[in-house]
Amino acid sequence: MTQIPELESLTEESLSRGLMVLANLDSDLAQILETLGPPPIWSREPGFATLVCIILEQQVSLAAAKAVFTRLSGVVVTLTPENFLTLDDAQLRGIGFSRQKILYCRGLADAIASGQLDLSKLSKMDETAIRTQLKRLKGIGDWTVDIYLLMALQRPDVFPKGDLGLAIALQKLKNLGTRPTPAQLEAMTQHWRPWRAIAARLLWHYYLNNANSNSLMRL
Repeated sequence: MTQIPELESLTEESLSRGLMVLANLDSDLAQILETLGPPPIWSREPGFATLVCIILEQQVSLAAAKAVFTRLSGVVVTLTPENFLTLDDAQLRGIGFSRQKILYCRGLADAIASGQLDLSKLSKMDETAIRTQLKRLKGIGDWTVDIYLLMALQRPDVFPKGDLGLAIALQKLKNLGTRPTPAQLEAMTQHWRPWRAIAARLLWHYYLNNANSNSLMRL
């Protein structure tokens, strides 16, 4: 199996390399690649704003989360923790935040503003350390950390086993009678190491070409 350093970020070159490895490992993934071509590398800027956006995406459609984030960005032009903390509950509810997500995002902003969390240091940490740091905060669980690792830090071997879109894609791709659980997804994807983040991109690529992207739910 091709090995790469855990801290190496995906590049166009390593994406191409990983796609070749996965196509040789799994004929269904090879069929996606042949039919749809390579998936987008899908990246986000590391930092507070991206984590807020991912928190907004928890358990709602991507379209709904994007609408709230767009309104937030219109109110807070430079989305820093300090600027976010100037908004009161009424303002955040007006933008579209739920009570829980106000709590989660304010807790994140507080942790950064007070120096308890330094997001700039995460890029040099291994996955376990990042997971420990972020999951100390209320409202940040494995799915949120997985998406941040995969999209913002571009880690190559992250698979968000709690993502509904990925579960639906694998059910359809493998002709499964029932939707796989997160534990089943974890087991089913082990042989794709160390390129599971590329496999996730392929599966999202497949999902988005077989469903209305606005209905994609993130758990």
